[in-house]
Amino acid sequence: MTLRGAERLRQELKQLKSEARPTVIKAIAEARAHGDLSENAEYHAAREQQSFIEGRIGEIEMRLGNAEVIDVTKLNANGRVVFGCTVQLEDQDGGAKVVYQLVGDDEADIKQGLLSVSSPIARALIGKSEGDVVDVVAPGGTRTYEIVSVRYV
Repeated sequence: MTLRGAERLRQELKQLKSEARPTVIKAIAEARAHGDLSENAEYHAAREQQSFIEGRIGEIEMRLGNAEVIDVTKLNANGRVVFGCTVQLEDQDGGAKVVYQLVGDDEADIKQGLLSVSSPIARALIGKSEGDVVDVVAPGGTRTYEIVSVRYV
């Protein structure tokens, strides 16, 4: 995972532990004070929220504990497309240019230009260099891209 992705997960973990967890504990205590728990919808909703929060905390801690964090700025792959790099592509069919950063599955957000390294486009690009033309077989059909530039920022 990239440094930015790891930092985003750390911030989410901090928010869950310092804000969300105490809030839901307070909500459970208030719902308990209303009496009969078997028919108390607020209590059950708060417990369900607590379960979600604890599950997410565990998931984030596991991902951060097992992650190999890569500082993209220290990469030097001699112009090759590798995990973490930012690549500019030109669609050979329509001429449209797009820019993607290849990131881990947890960080991927196509709207922000963060492309999962396991996506069909990324798998086709890995190991290629600036100037190469790549055919990408995707569910929507085969697309042809030229790699315009590769940056490690």
